[in-house]
Amino acid sequence: MKLLVSPADLEEARAAIAGGADIIDLKNPREGSLGASFPRIIRQVEALLPEGLELSAALGDLAFKPGTASLAAYAVASLGADYAKAGLFGIRDGSEALELARELCRAVEGTRCRIILAGYAEYASIGSISPFLLPEIAGEAGAAGVMIDTARKDGKGLFQHLPEEEVKAFVDGAHDLGLLAALAGSLGMEGARKAAALGADIVGVRGLVCTGGDRGKRIEAVRVLEVKACDVVAVPQPRAEEHS
Repeated sequence: MKLLVSPADLEEARAAIAGGADIIDLKNPREGSLGASFPRIIRQVEALLPEGLELSAALGDLAFKPGTASLAAYAVASLGADYAKAGLFGIRDGSEALELARELCRAVEGTRCRIILAGYAEYASIGSISPFLLPEIAGEAGAAGVMIDTARKDGKGLFQHLPEEEVKAFVDGAHDLGLLAALAGSLGMEGARKAAALGADIVGVRGLVCTGGDRGKRIEAVRVLEVKACDVVAVPQPRAEEHS
């Protein structure tokens, strides 16, 4: 199980690294839940990453524009990221999701970058595709994994939107297809522990490790260390060899 921390800039990335994050996930919180970062920041952070740490970058809360999305994925891959996270915010059905996912995967062919398809816990109220459809779509398109996040950062966390048994089914469905399963979305410490206990390969946080628990403030190394010290990432992952 890996702890993914989402800094917005170079200084926050340094704090996340100092705190022991396993994956540095660059995003721009001002542009949404999975707001896209800037090439200059991705380049700066990639240059300072210690050996063994992985780099992720969000592509944005995407509309159904496969060309635009695939160009973004190509850019992220070219900058050295290990993962490109695509938020399927404006995707309404499985056919759109599959077409977009295929183009994203084609865009990163020949690189080390892998595509993660992200859906939203509030999918019904925002008119977006159900995240529970994503494992099958990711498997068919050739993506590496799937994620559930929250679209609205209003303090209401993943497990306040979705029952635990549904989230567990999402994780198990991803694993059945050999995919990585990631969980995020305004997770407090209890939510992060619960996500780990459900078998998630990756647990993603931002607000939890920011000053005062406010995602709009700055990431603090000591708060990342606190998450690591609370054994959030110590839950053994069955069949881990499938995701190595």
